[in-house]
Amino acid sequence: MGNYNRPQVRRMMELVTDSSVMRLVAITGPRQTGKTTIAVAACRMLAESGYPCSYVAMDDPAPARLPSLGPPGVFETVPTGAAPDGQWLVELWERARRASIRTERGLVLVLDEIQLVPRWSDIVKGLWDGDRRAGHPLRVVILGSAPWRMLTGMNESLAGRFGALPATHWTLREMATAFDLTVDEYVFLGGYPGSLSDGWEGDGLAAWRDYVTRSIVAPAIGRDIVGLARVRKPALLRQLMDLAPRYSGQLMSHNKLLGELRGAGNTATVARYLDLLSDAGLVSALSRYTPAPHVGRASPPKLIVLNTALMTAPSGYTFDEARADRSYWGRLVESAVGAHLHNTRGSATRLHFWRDPPHEVDYVVARGPRLLGIEVKTGRPRSRSGLDAFIRRFPAARTVVVGPGGVPLNEFLSLSADDWLEDA
Repeated sequence: MGNYNRPQVRRMMELVTDSSVMRLVAITGPRQTGKTTIAVAACRMLAESGYPCSYVAMDDPAPARLPSLGPPGVFETVPTGAAPDGQWLVELWERARRASIRTERGLVLVLDEIQLVPRWSDIVKGLWDGDRRAGHPLRVVILGSAPWRMLTGMNESLAGRFGALPATHWTLREMATAFDLTVDEYVFLGGYPGSLSDGWEGDGLAAWRDYVTRSIVAPAIGRDIVGLARVRKPALLRQLMDLAPRYSGQLMSHNKLLGELRGAGNTATVARYLDLLSDAGLVSALSRYTPAPHVGRASPPKLIVLNTALMTAPSGYTFDEARADRSYWGRLVESAVGAHLHNTRGSATRLHFWRDPPHEVDYVVARGPRLLGIEVKTGRPRSRSGLDAFIRRFPAARTVVVGPGGVPLNEFLSLSADDWLEDA
């Protein structure tokens, strides 16, 4: 991967050095998308530019100590030893306050794995509000291995106090730049950079599968969702995560999913667990597009993995075998397009599918009056009957075909969902 830095590195530097905006910076996103790497790279570059920066890893097992918080140009990592408590966080913050006053450019304090501190969001809220009242030039960046809504809960108390810096799954452009992947390799391997650190071809494929299942999926379920959300039936959740990638790109009712799961549960439980898997950046359940949203939510959802590695790693396929199975490869390409649209859309942009039997459109991207229908093709070009029916139903919509006879897959994956919506 060399010295490749994601665009979020530069953006973090801009956020913490902009004196006109005084907010916490929260680096958010799924596991293994490089949040810690972003923070450390930005800290090193800040220190080189004369901004003192301390990076505190709450899960560092080395003996605990408070940072020295040295002069400008210094970057240091600070271990915490055993899991730190609220009092340790308060003492650290107060020391950082004093150091920020002593330096011309203040201080940047990065708190990683913040979720390990009990009641951290309430503590940070009080400390940050005190800083704003007193005018302390302390800039704080927080991040954790879990997504933001799981770190803070549905009713998080830091609303309005932070600027989010999303670290989504890596795009084709990023994986091609960092690892020289082709578009077909990206479809198969997905966008987890850490999984490719030791290669993936030949004997490395087994290690790649093991990394995805043990270092990404297992902790995302066991530590993030079960550890931070209220999950009454963790075994059912794990079964759902095993099952859902097999149906990526397909419509699957909650009742049908429930029928394939072992153990007691109901459709409301399945729907909630799918929402949790989506929050964790694993699997999303898309609703049918309709001008009346409540009608669309009543229809069977369409499942998509949010990183195609989640589909291929447990499949048993090699790269060549996956490409040779035309049906499987078609679903994999469709899932890659859906994941890309989901991961690159803006907060006001919605992603759906559309179905009016016998017609169907793979994806519908909607924002305000803009509406875009997307059909994904593999193999030889086929009928546009689904898109034509969609246009008849929604005359103001625009359409795009991805694949043979339309926009090449690599070209489509080079632009975000909002870019395609604007172009349409």
